[in-house]
Amino acid sequence: MPRIFTRGLQVTLDLAVLSIAFWLAFLFRFEFAIPREWLKVALTAWPYVVVIEYAVLAALGVPRFSWRYVSMRETVKISAAIAASTALLLLLGLLLRATKIELLDFAFLPRGVLAMNLAIALLGLVALRATRRIWGEAQERKLRSDEGGEQARVLLIGAGQAGVMVAREIANRPDLGLLPVGFIDDDGRKLGSQIGGIQVLGQTSQIAQMAARKRATRALITIANASGADIRRITLLCNEAGLQTRIIPGIYEIVGERVNLSRIREVAIEDLLGREPVKLDEDQILQSVQGKVVMVTGAGGSIGSELCRQVCRFAPARVVLIERFENALFEIHRELIALFPELRIEPRIADVADAARMQAVFKGDRPDIVFHAAAHKHVPMMEANPGEAIKNNVGGTRILADLADQHGVARFVMISTDKAVNPTSIMGASKRVAEIYIQTLSSRSKTRFVTVRFGNVLGSNGSVIPIFKEQIARGGPVTVTDPEMRRYFMTIPEASQLVLQAGAMGAGGEIFILDMGEPVKIVDLARDLITLSGFRPDEDIEIKFSGVRPGEKLFEELSTDTEHATKTKHPKIFIGRIAATDAAAAHRAIDELVALAVQPDGADSLGIRRGIKTLVPEYSGAQTVQPEPVAVEAPVRTVDAPSGPIMSAAALEEARAVRTASTTGTHPRIASIS
Repeated sequence: MPRIFTRGLQVTLDLAVLSIAFWLAFLFRFEFAIPREWLKVALTAWPYVVVIEYAVLAALGVPRFSWRYVSMRETVKISAAIAASTALLLLLGLLLRATKIELLDFAFLPRGVLAMNLAIALLGLVALRATRRIWGEAQERKLRSDEGGEQARVLLIGAGQAGVMVAREIANRPDLGLLPVGFIDDDGRKLGSQIGGIQVLGQTSQIAQMAARKRATRALITIANASGADIRRITLLCNEAGLQTRIIPGIYEIVGERVNLSRIREVAIEDLLGREPVKLDEDQILQSVQGKVVMVTGAGGSIGSELCRQVCRFAPARVVLIERFENALFEIHRELIALFPELRIEPRIADVADAARMQAVFKGDRPDIVFHAAAHKHVPMMEANPGEAIKNNVGGTRILADLADQHGVARFVMISTDKAVNPTSIMGASKRVAEIYIQTLSSRSKTRFVTVRFGNVLGSNGSVIPIFKEQIARGGPVTVTDPEMRRYFMTIPEASQLVLQAGAMGAGGEIFILDMGEPVKIVDLARDLITLSGFRPDEDIEIKFSGVRPGEKLFEELSTDTEHATKTKHPKIFIGRIAATDAAAAHRAIDELVALAVQPDGADSLGIRRGIKTLVPEYSGAQTVQPEPVAVEAPVRTVDAPSGPIMSAAALEEARAVRTASTTGTHPRIASIS
């Protein structure tokens, strides 16, 4: 496209519009018969008025705005500039009139002229830019339509702000091959109205009828941050109508009032389980991370890698990536240096259970904050290899925590699991033992040690979603352990963001518990995923039940009783304060447990289970000899209830008896048990 709208021409056109507005204002004021005395005033004032108006426009940066992409923001700026220049001219006239100097008669402009000049100049400047935008968009549409082929007729589900933005972008992108034929919206007040030139046809219950009427073949869900239930309902209605269904990214992924249409994607299982988006206190996180050296262990894993991405948003001085798998470390390091080229990102191949290597890393990198995400997490695998669970989850955590204490790390955040509550598995019990060690160390260390506990993460490595997708791709069957198996779920970004928030809030010694919403039946998850894949559950793809595996529960538990908790300002985090622990006895038991795990003969499985039972009396895994328990904290017991997590009366009494000064957090989904 030839560049006819050069900067010089733009300035000339602006000055011409201001001049025309000035003379039209005089003509309108005197009904196209300007008296001789006022004509002299107009001729004298004309250059001064135009110069003052353009100077104010320049002061507000209006000439720097691109005419091709003029929007409401630029229109507001132009309005402010013209209003300010009019006020300045009015004030100047009043001041000069007070001087009664005849030579300054040009300043005595009639107020009616000033008012009409304001309106005409504003209209002319905006119209000029709008004409340029319309012409440019028409040229691009013509170019893209020449390149594109046949357009698919699409219904836009949701006529809100996001829907209007999507419709506008589609209109400007004929190369996408999409032709919006109507909006679908449940707001009855919008029915029949035109939004962005597209009619609102009906409500979601009429999707099939409207699709047939408009010969639509696709549907695009344009409701930013819709609930999982709404997306599930709309998706099923679209599928029944034979429409290919896509969804736009969340509203927080829409930047600068423009939708990145390349990110429009198929409806995913995460959308069906969606909740209200997590709202972070980003100022608090920024204060805690900015300018700090942040270390992330398990940096190549699902949670660790997302933690790295989130941390990098808050301008740390350096990010140190700890990962023992070379390929995983290579991938996350390559991604981060591409996304954040201004940051120093240091990759370190290291095993958290290797004390000598980790000592060297801490000594060389001197971290201020440690996010400990490295862990063995698969329940059946750890049941078969209990020694490895203890070596990594307990021994590795002990090494890192001791080094953090020795090297003066300001904050240490350990990621735990809901499986640590009343554990029935080696994996859950090993994380509970790690929590105990962290808490006991916090009581005597200047480092603020906190634990963050949450449930399953959608799409993480080895989680149920990738497994189900693989089974569906093979044609089934999809295997579910039990019809009543339920789990809490979060998305990877949601969990990582809340870990950052909890880490910024922690004063030391807390167990932060993330609100996971309502537990989801795994069989329902499987059916939803089969449906999203274009198949019919139990018809096209069979669902088989394989039975509960060793160490698994039907229902996971998360936290302590919210009724006795002091809530913080974040609604998705709670703080569980547990009873005091006999640190010396717990440390001796942990030393003995780790010593059993590192035996060269593959570890004493029964001895490990007995050692766990000593430290975690509520552990109810494989049959063990009942030992004399050490003086560790009272077990936290939880049950599923509509009112929230529950703490046993005995545990609550003991916690109250040994209560310490409560710490008030700053996040609304966290509560503090005192």
